[in-house]
Amino acid sequence: MAQVWLFPGQGSQRVGMARDLMERFPEARARLEAADRLLGFPLTAYMFGTHTDDAEAAASALAQTDITQPALYVHSLAVVTVLEAAGRRPDAVAGHSLGEYSALAAAGALSFEDGLRLVRLRGQLMAEAGRTRPGTMAAILGLDDEAVEALCREVVDEGGGFVQPANYNAPGQVVISGEVAAVERAAEKAKARGARRVVMLPVSGAFHSPLMEEASRKLAEAIAEVPLETPRCPVYLNVTAAPTTDPEEIRARLVEQMLAPVRFTQILHRMQADGFTSFLEVGPGNVLTGLVRRTLGRDVEVATAGTADELESLLQQTS
Repeated sequence: MAQVWLFPGQGSQRVGMARDLMERFPEARARLEAADRLLGFPLTAYMFGTHTDDAEAAASALAQTDITQPALYVHSLAVVTVLEAAGRRPDAVAGHSLGEYSALAAAGALSFEDGLRLVRLRGQLMAEAGRTRPGTMAAILGLDDEAVEALCREVVDEGGGFVQPANYNAPGQVVISGEVAAVERAAEKAKARGARRVVMLPVSGAFHSPLMEEASRKLAEAIAEVPLETPRCPVYLNVTAAPTTDPEEIRARLVEQMLAPVRFTQILHRMQADGFTSFLEVGPGNVLTGLVRRTLGRDVEVATAGTADELESLLQQTS
């Protein structure tokens, strides 16, 4: 059966991530150790929480955008190396925000080394943008996409500042992003219109909005320098929700991605329309697994591959 590999973004990190992979899979150990060498600092110490004896400090450090992004990328690609060593390849890939870089590397469009440098820079630039142009994000639960889009437009039209949808995660689950006052005003409107829940997110900036414009411009310069190969399978892009194997389209959409909404709901619907019914979340956690279930229902097959136990079980099933 054809299978899609999905790659998570920020929010899926946890202290201790990938430590069991390093201990039990030589291929994963080699990838993790290579990441430390390439970055010039012990990323794995932040992933494992071994750089401090303070659990709260360890979680706080890993939650910093410039650490979180390379940590998630490296964890996902460590899993990919184990799957590849067992002869497993995806038939299509997609990632959520940062996860798009992991997806591109898994599909062979981007080398592990170039992808790692880009996600490290991306995290640094996004953190810097959050300091220079403060913003925030909120999850709106229980309203449809059109209702959230409409209330964002109202806030802007009323002169309340800038806010827009940032992540279309699943039906009835949209994240908005923008200036603090504008996001707070949109959150109030959402509650008044019957949102089941509104959650202000603990983020360092207004990701996937024009407040990231300077970061996007600087990242575009780096993306322009990176070689991109034709991927081995279709990559469903965040910006368009459509599949492509065109390296130059991938390059252009990566530049746009930091400013534009992540259309994950639309990606999943398009994948289903294209005949995919089997999904594997590659990386820590099961956030995307939940989104697949909420979006596509129970008529799809979903599995996770983020821990050593999950990987061993998966490989035994398919051996």
